[in-house]
Amino acid sequence: MTYTGHVKNGMVVLDDHVVLPEGLPVRVEAEGAGMPRSLAERLRGVIGVSKGLPSDMARNHDHYLHGGPRK
Repeated sequence: MTYTGHVKNGMVVLDDHVVLPEGLPVRVEAEGAGMPRSLAERLRGVIGVSKGLPSDMARNHDHYLHGGPRK
């Protein structure tokens, strides 16, 4: 079953005053704008926009950025 609720004083409170058995395993899945975004979501605007990079850039980024030896 799925129930809705909210967080109050750091505790999850169910909106429908549902009584669940003590010790029942549950899974809480947060919703809404208050959720932190994943790294991919935060970087969505820059992922894949670079053009003209060397084909081995991922493998040899230290060489291209810092002058290290190539791999």
